[in-house]
Amino acid sequence: MNDNHSRRIQDIDSIEDRGFLITEKSNKSSRNLDELSTSQLVELFTTEDLKPQQAVKLSSPELVIAIDNISEKLQLGGRIFYLGAGTSGRLGILDATECPPTFCTPPELVTGIIAGGINSLIKSSEGLEDDSELGVNDLKKHNFNSKDCLIGITAGGTTPYVLGGLDYAKTINALAIAISCVPNSQAIIPSDIDIRLVTGPEILTGSTRLKAGTATKMALNIISTSVMVKLGKVFKNQMVDVSASNNKLFDRSVRILHDLLGLNRKEASSLINECGGSVKLSLLVSISKLPVNKAKMLLDSKDSNLRLALSSLDLNI
Repeated sequence: MNDNHSRRIQDIDSIEDRGFLITEKSNKSSRNLDELSTSQLVELFTTEDLKPQQAVKLSSPELVIAIDNISEKLQLGGRIFYLGAGTSGRLGILDATECPPTFCTPPELVTGIIAGGINSLIKSSEGLEDDSELGVNDLKKHNFNSKDCLIGITAGGTTPYVLGGLDYAKTINALAIAISCVPNSQAIIPSDIDIRLVTGPEILTGSTRLKAGTATKMALNIISTSVMVKLGKVFKNQMVDVSASNNKLFDRSVRILHDLLGLNRKEASSLINECGGSVKLSLLVSISKLPVNKAKMLLDSKDSNLRLALSSLDLNI
């Protein structure tokens, strides 16, 4: 018997113990789920789906710590990695892939890793979640190191693939953040920051793509967006770190300049073209009245942070 098969047998032996997890419990409110009318189903779901919001709200202190620590790591050249299996892995990849178009980040800054690779997005490969060494190997393939941040996502807090990755992150002094949907008493997770989104039993027993998945998506939205705000990817409440590379983004860029500067479409379009499609540079040129080349040098010297560039000139809007 090979080592991988032995590990799988040991993991399978422990699966029976997972029945005590709150994510695996039967929801008393949905015991007669298959007998409900459509209106009753919708009422039940909309009522239960208030719980993810409450769970995320209760995790605010841990979210604050995570955001501040991730921001510090990224400012020193680190990266963010999401690690998960099944739904958890898919949610991580979703958040990672949305960062480049939203914040103009390089693809390698935020990476989602799922057990089984990209094929697992459309084809179930949940069996791979039982291999703790696989999570470590997948991180090593991306040269994961002490500068980086790992967000391990495991709804039930027991996924070996994720736990192995988190344990490895701690071993090499990377930042290890865990997101789970069970209380601390039900699962010990190796991490520096332990985010618990306790959403209770699912309407469909054990289907953590429901409330647990919703809470996780909300938490990831908060983390990634807040980190990008702290990195200067946002000015006021606008996505200013955008490049007008297609018609949709050009139109959005024009609207941003209109909202923030009051420019009409012709003026905004001309400025964007002059600044090579950069909204952030367009804003700095318009407000500071600096030539494009000098404005770009100033922005580069402030790590592309528009707020800091304006402050250095005693300017603001």
